[in-house]
Amino acid sequence: MKKMLPFTRPTIDEETIQSVVEVLRSGWLATGPKVAALEAALSSYLGGRPVRTQTSATAGMEMALLACGIGKGDEVITPALSFVATANVIVRVGARPVFVDVGLDSRNIDLDQVEAAITPRTRAIMPVHFAGLPVDMDRLYAIAGKHKLRVIEDAAHAIGSAWRGRKIGSCGDLVCFSFHPNKNLTTIEGGAISGGSPDEIKTIELQRWHGQVKSGVDGFDTLIAGGKSNLSDVAAAVGLGQLRHLEEFNARRRQLVARYFELWSDRPPVRLPERGDDGHSWHVFTPLLPLDTLRISRPRFIEAMKEQGIGVGVHYPAIHLFTAYRELGYREGQFPNAERIGRETVTLPLFPAMELSDVDRVVEAATQILQGARK
Repeated sequence: MKKMLPFTRPTIDEETIQSVVEVLRSGWLATGPKVAALEAALSSYLGGRPVRTQTSATAGMEMALLACGIGKGDEVITPALSFVATANVIVRVGARPVFVDVGLDSRNIDLDQVEAAITPRTRAIMPVHFAGLPVDMDRLYAIAGKHKLRVIEDAAHAIGSAWRGRKIGSCGDLVCFSFHPNKNLTTIEGGAISGGSPDEIKTIELQRWHGQVKSGVDGFDTLIAGGKSNLSDVAAAVGLGQLRHLEEFNARRRQLVARYFELWSDRPPVRLPERGDDGHSWHVFTPLLPLDTLRISRPRFIEAMKEQGIGVGVHYPAIHLFTAYRELGYREGQFPNAERIGRETVTLPLFPAMELSDVDRVVEAATQILQGARK
């Protein structure tokens, strides 16, 4: 069997590894100078906006909601297609997620449905820049402004993405990034929030460290019942190394995706995602399988690819069909695009260390399997 090609893998260079060793030897492993340096570097990358890090994007999105004062009785509009964390954080603060459908090819929130879903209880919109393809930011913020709504951008996929030349996170309201190992920039585990007023930033800082403030050399007070989601210096050292290469990583992702589109330019056996432009950072490459024309299921396709030494993921099942959300009254048939994507999507290999020949290998294997499985 050929060497296994996973659907994703982080790229960590030797300089970054050595920087982690230096942190380990320093004796200061928790939040310290490296975290401060990473926040400053991210702020600079995003045009000077304030940035605060957390242990995950999930923690960041929850804190962003709390910083906006969103809680019991409030509604937050969000897409039915995303990683479940996008909806979970809304429930965790006591609000109700109001799902809307997504574009079949963009996988991004349907802004026509957003307008229709607004009620007197709506407090915010939480869009997702799916796979790094930016949502129509002009229209999104026009809707939010018209209805006086907050926007909390789930930019977990979108570090390095840009809308009309402006980086996601360099403008807008509160923008939350993920630095999970499979993201375009990793801190092993971690995340960050860009933006916010001084009061909101203070709330975020309190939420990530027990609500505590210090005074003098020995004074402590607890202002709110905060949690604990402060990033470590070990993680921040990895993030600083990753940030140095982010533009290079994203450029390579675009090259690899261009190869996928080139090889599948004529009658592809899959439905390709929206290509976007150079502002797309391509976190994942997720075509759809035409299951109604095939004699095999998605699990069998994944197994067949694995037999060829190729890893395949799934991003994502539709959120509203999970048990926890059916219990809120959601049901099958409400969001047909999200449901179809959830049934048919596959995540094919895409990461900076891949060669163009790896893309050739994936396309050849997938095409052979799918052509052989036609009804």
